[in-house]
Amino acid sequence: MIAIPHYISPTDYLDIERQNPIRHEYRRGLVYAMAGGSDTHSRIAVNLLSLLNLHLDDTACRLYNGDVKVNYQDRFYYYPDAFVTCDPRDRQDRYIKRYPKFIAEVLSQSTEDFDRDLKFIDYQNLDSLEEYILISQDTQRVECRRRTAADTWETTIYQKGDLVTFTSLDFEFPIARLYRGLD
Repeated sequence: MIAIPHYISPTDYLDIERQNPIRHEYRRGLVYAMAGGSDTHSRIAVNLLSLLNLHLDDTACRLYNGDVKVNYQDRFYYYPDAFVTCDPRDRQDRYIKRYPKFIAEVLSQSTEDFDRDLKFIDYQNLDSLEEYILISQDTQRVECRRRTAADTWETTIYQKGDLVTFTSLDFEFPIARLYRGLD
């Protein structure tokens, strides 16, 4: 990810983003252009969204893809590949959500370090967040980071042949379902 090296206020960022056909993420005054994704990235994201959409069908929770921003106190605005919010306060703004309980990122070579480190640090500020999921494109591997009752984070790794559990959503499925239809 490459930042445009010029401080931009959150208000200016949001004004620019509304008018721009290219999505950008915002972190502490810097704006990052979103890289284009591969067909593998897209397919994994579609599989994840399909699984979650069916699971959440008759609940009060809402599933969003990478077109809607997650925000925390003007410190960041990110576009996760998938996230779920069950908080009614998130129904007030159609473009920005602030209370997700579940966030998932499909890792890309260009963003993996950022997703694993700084983005995770930022996401931990969201008190509502219970799980942060990192999905590999290169191998059947899902990393689930879960907030504990002591407000620390535990990590569980799922690999080929495993059943993946998203505790925050009370959902379990074979990992192979994320990787269906890949070339």
